Amino acid sequence: MREYHVSAFWDDEAKVWVGTSEDVPGLCVEAATLEEFMHAAGELIPELLILNGVLQRGDGNPAPYRQHFVS
Repeated sequence: MREYHVSAFWDDEAKVWVGTSEDVPGLCVEAATLEEFMHAAGELIPELLILNGVLQRGDGNPAPYRQHFVS
């Protein structure tokens, strides 16, 4: 099972969690709470993986994957 790592940090000036990932090209997430951050990243990761040709949309059988958040 492929694992995708997302690094998150708290931006004290902007008062948001910010995250990116070297494993998921194009991922950049901001959210006011860690819960909102994880939800937003969880929604964006599969979409970006589809756009990057890693996963298939619809009736294809995409490989299972796991998200790993580090803050």
